[in-house]
Amino acid sequence: MLRRSEIELKTAGEVDAMREAGRVVARCLDAVRAAAAPRVSLKELDDVALDVLREAGAVPAFLDYHPHFAPSPFPGVICASVNDAVVHAIPGPHRLAPGDLLSIDCGAYLDGWCGDAAISLVVGDDPDPADVDLIATTERALAAGIAAAVPGHRLGDVGAAIGGVAREAGYGMLADHGGHGIGRAMHEAPHVPNEGRAGRGMKLRAGLVIAIEPMLHAGGRDDYRHDADGWTLRTADGSRAAHVEHTVAITDDGPRVLTLA
Repeated sequence: MLRRSEIELKTAGEVDAMREAGRVVARCLDAVRAAAAPRVSLKELDDVALDVLREAGAVPAFLDYHPHFAPSPFPGVICASVNDAVVHAIPGPHRLAPGDLLSIDCGAYLDGWCGDAAISLVVGDDPDPADVDLIATTERALAAGIAAAVPGHRLGDVGAAIGGVAREAGYGMLADHGGHGIGRAMHEAPHVPNEGRAGRGMKLRAGLVIAIEPMLHAGGRDDYRHDADGWTLRTADGSRAAHVEHTVAITDDGPRVLTLA
């Protein structure tokens, strides 16, 4: 499903329906996190995700998704990005090893509404402190972006909050990539940048639902490269990356995170 160009505000009832889709995505990510262990393949994790979605009566949002930039439809239920892979990696036969930095992105439709979220974790019981710091900073950047998502603020405030956390810590970010509006389509307007100038950009209104998703690189650079599969994005310098995401509704009572368990 392609990106919608118009801004669509959701009613309170529609946000509640999106919350149910978000719960399914959260359960899926929890199940994948629990299954991610040394010697487990990315395809096995994809199967775990599919089982959760089927049990919930949900439809995978990523499977067979075919945007204009990709040479072929996406063949997985999740994106499973390891180490220097930032986002969009195909869940294939690669088996995890102790110390791998794994980012999992999942989207699902339930009753016609979409939820989208991502987590990052280190495989095994002895994580590199540098990876732990990278993930924690990416999560703090997400929290800062969510806190800025209130009526009357602007998109630039969200980007400035995310980028401020990332840059202060010395991390790079995926250039030209960010979050997006979400609703009946996985990708709707507006684009939600991970950097910006406070007070600039579209004014945020109650009823707007957005996916906020910082992607941070340990090497401090913003450039990237594509794998031959046309999907996987890797850091250009080979440094490790983390990606976290929540679907968030902007309400008069503050931001409401829809993709929590």
